[in-house]
Amino acid sequence: MADSSTSKTATLSIDGQSYDLPMYTPTAGPEVVDIRKLYAQAGVFTYDPGYTSTASCDSTITFIDGDKGELLHRGYPIDQLAGNSHYLEVCYLLLYGELPTTKQLENFENTITRHTMIHEQMHNFFRGFRRDAHPMATMVGVVGAMSAFYHDSTNIHDAREREIASHRLIAKMPTIAAMAYKYSVGQPFVYPRNDLDYAANFLHMCFAVPAEEYVVDPILSRAMDRIFTLHADHEQNASTSTVRLASSSGANPFACIAAGIACLWGPAHGGANQACLQMLQEIGTPDRIPEFLARAKDKDDPFRLMGFGHRVYKNFDPRAKVMKQSADEVLDLLGIEDNPTLQVAKELEKQALDDDYFVDRKLFPNVDFYSGIILEAMQFPMSMFTPIFAVGRTVGWISQWKEMLGDPQNKIGRPRQLYLGSTKRDYVDIENR
Repeated sequence: MADSSTSKTATLSIDGQSYDLPMYTPTAGPEVVDIRKLYAQAGVFTYDPGYTSTASCDSTITFIDGDKGELLHRGYPIDQLAGNSHYLEVCYLLLYGELPTTKQLENFENTITRHTMIHEQMHNFFRGFRRDAHPMATMVGVVGAMSAFYHDSTNIHDAREREIASHRLIAKMPTIAAMAYKYSVGQPFVYPRNDLDYAANFLHMCFAVPAEEYVVDPILSRAMDRIFTLHADHEQNASTSTVRLASSSGANPFACIAAGIACLWGPAHGGANQACLQMLQEIGTPDRIPEFLARAKDKDDPFRLMGFGHRVYKNFDPRAKVMKQSADEVLDLLGIEDNPTLQVAKELEKQALDDDYFVDRKLFPNVDFYSGIILEAMQFPMSMFTPIFAVGRTVGWISQWKEMLGDPQNKIGRPRQLYLGSTKRDYVDIENR
C-alpha cells in the first residue's frame, strides 16, 4: 500500500460494543477504512452494491479525481500524455511505471511490432463464427482461444511468460479486432505491416483491400492513436475489476482479458459511444434538438442525453477536451457537411453547452460523445466502436493484471452478500406440494 500508516482509526459501535478499524492514507484521494477484520471481530459484513464505496485493491497505476475532472496515469495528466505522447509510449508507462528513454521506447515498439501477426491456424477459428457475428462476440472467443495457441506464455508464476503474454496481447489485439471487422463485412483479412505505426497499422488492416493501395492519412492515424490513448486505463472500472477478479483465481492471461472484453461489451460500459450515436440518429435532424433537450430535462421522461456527463467525473471529462480537438480535425479533413448524424452532433454540442440546465449540472460532452463522432466519420460501423475501445483498454487490463499478480496481499475474490431468501426448510415430496 502507498502509505500503510495506521496512526488514525475509525471507531464503529454495534450494540454497545466498539471496534477500532485501521485507516490508510493514500498519496491522493480519500482516506480508506480497513474492514478486513470486521467480520472476524464483530460478525458483520458491510453492504455496498456496485462497490462504489469500497477499495478492492491498492494500486499505483491510475488515479481519478472526479470532482476536479482529473485523470492521471502514473502521475501524468491525461491531457499532457494525449497532447505530447503517443499510445505505445503510454503503454510503456502503464506497464513499467516510468516514461521510457529513447532506447527503451525503440526496443518496446520493435517488440510490439513484431508480435502483431497471429498464428495462421487462428484464421480457421474466425471462420467458425456466423458471417453476421458481432465483432465483440468474435473477439471474446478468439482472445480466450489464444491460450490454445500460445502455450509458452500462460504460466502466471513465470515473470518472463507474463512479459511475453503482455506484449502479445497489446500487439495482437488490433489484428484480432480488424480481422473480426473484415470477417463481419465479408472481406479478406489484411495482414499487419511492420512499416506502419500502431494506429496506422490498425486502420490499414481495417480498410485496405487487395485490389488497390490504401494510404493511411496521418490525421486519421493520429485521431485513432488518441482514441487508444484516452481509453488506455480508467482505474477500477467494471471491466478492469472483472479482469482482476478472473485473475484472482489464477486463470491464464488470455482468459482474464477475454473476461474483460465480455464485460466491456455491456452498453453501460464500453457501449456508451454506440448508445450516443444511436441517440443522435434518433434525433435525426438539428431542428428536433430542442424537443430532445426538453425531454432530457423532464424528470418523468425516460429519455437520457447520452454522451453527456459521467458517473465518475462530476466536472468535465478531461479526455473529452482532447477528443474534441481530434473530432474537429477529422471532420475538417473529411469535409463532412451532408452527414445528418454529424450535423446533429455538432448542433447538439453547441446548444447543450449554451443551456444553463446542463452547464449548472456539469453535464458536459464526454469522451464517448466525441469518439463516436470520430469513428462515424471514419466510416466504422457502430458494431466496431466497442472492439476499438477494447484495443485501447487492453494495456490497462494487462497493467492491472500484472500489478495484482505481484501484490503479496492478492487472494481470490469472494464478495459477500445480504441474504434475503428463505431460511432453512424441509424438502416436500412432489405429491404433497
